[in-house]
Amino acid sequence: MQIINTIGRRKTSIARVYVKPGKGDIKVNDRDLKEYFLSEIHQTTVKQPLATVKVEGQYDVTVNVEGGGVKGQAEAVRLGIARALVQFNTENKPALRKEGLLTRDSRMVERKKPGRRKARRKFQFSKR
Repeated sequence: MQIINTIGRRKTSIARVYVKPGKGDIKVNDRDLKEYFLSEIHQTTVKQPLATVKVEGQYDVTVNVEGGGVKGQAEAVRLGIARALVQFNTENKPALRKEGLLTRDSRMVERKKPGRRKARRKFQFSKR
């Protein structure tokens, strides 16, 4: 049995994804998907690549994810699953690419600048 191992990243979240043919179980950090991602939106985000190539219920997915917040983690998992599906079947690539699921979202938090309160917050300006 073939197990595909991929990595997905988003902001400071890193997801190590293991995908193998199975009956559709998705485990995140040794917990069920619905137990780990309580929001329906995040659950849908994670399942998006599987729905795009219409293979829901055909692969077992195991994920170790760390860092960042819930949304960043969900999107990191999504990228990892999409990359794994491409490794299983190269014909999936155009559909996933069209949906933008294979593109790493490189946006990160802007660093805080010295002498300022936040990254872009300036001190109050008084004209007179």
